[in-house]
Amino acid sequence: MTGTYTILLANCAFFARHGALREEEVLGQRFFVDAELEVQPAGPLEEDVLESTVDYGVAFKVIEEIVTGRRYFLIEALAMEVARALEEKFPQIRRAKITLRKPNAPIAGVLDYVQVTVEHRVGE
Repeated sequence: MTGTYTILLANCAFFARHGALREEEVLGQRFFVDAELEVQPAGPLEEDVLESTVDYGVAFKVIEEIVTGRRYFLIEALAMEVARALEEKFPQIRRAKITLRKPNAPIAGVLDYVQVTVEHRVGE
């Protein structure tokens, strides 16, 4: 196979303490991450070799380490760091589109969640 294909890790859930307000750091909340990864296989997919692609379990752990690691004030910055970490771990990734949802954003109003999406291409 030549070209690229897409892997999607959908609705990965983590408890973390991101946000600009002190209460967000103290209380924490759940965050949900979608990682859409455009992959250029390292070898022909017909060979059926794990090393030619992205190991989903390892990718999940990379996301988890970033999201549950240090605190970010902006979920935009957090999403970009997830994209960069995945691209660093897996050189087969050509583009990482990361969507991060924050269901309990401290907003005076009723809404399901706040969501940001960042897209990062290798070399940018």
